[in-house]
Amino acid sequence: MIFTEMSPGQSVEGVDIPAFKTDVKAKNYIYLIAGTHGDEVEGVYVLQKYFEWLKEDHDLEELPLIVIPILNVDGYKQGTRVNSHAVDLNRNYPVEWSPDFKKKKYNPGPSALSEPENIFLKKLFDKFKPAIILSFHSWKPIINYNGDSEDIAKAIGNLNGYPIADDIGYETPGSLGSFVPTEYNAGVITFECPPFSEEKPLQAIWEENEDALKNLFSSGLLKQKLT
Repeated sequence: MIFTEMSPGQSVEGVDIPAFKTDVKAKNYIYLIAGTHGDEVEGVYVLQKYFEWLKEDHDLEELPLIVIPILNVDGYKQGTRVNSHAVDLNRNYPVEWSPDFKKKKYNPGPSALSEPENIFLKKLFDKFKPAIILSFHSWKPIINYNGDSEDIAKAIGNLNGYPIADDIGYETPGSLGSFVPTEYNAGVITFECPPFSEEKPLQAIWEENEDALKNLFSSGLLKQKLT
């Protein structure tokens, strides 16, 4: 696929948030996002390898696709879950948002959509409506799905062996998985990678997911969400 770099967003610290788009015009788009939490390097690495493959495989059908390699660029640079306002970007969206939080790492911010990183993302969504979003994280291996995305979750789980769930197991007010299905009637896959270790380096995490992720394009599963 051929990608063009879009006008970047800006983080709290004024750092560019790169975004890339194929030249295909459509009513809705496939999104690939990583680095919502800056300390989840596994998800960033997997999307990096996935993006490299998408750019290098010229036999793939061109699809309307937007890639954001690292949303929380400040947090990624600092190695922190939260952004430079100490806000968890995945608790800051304006659906089911709540000001209450028990742990600092889940700080939802002073108000819904208060953070520049999420404001940038919402502007993209409003201009290029999402059909399906794959958001790469790391915690423990699990494929969490919200909205119209269970079939995608099952396809991934069948190939990488990760369990799938429509409930992550704890409350996530103001999350992307709550926001996008409600606001845009689109599905969200929260792709939780396992943490890397000496026994399982980043490359091994990519390799155990490579077939499942490539299959989404070669099988036409993602394309079906565009209709």
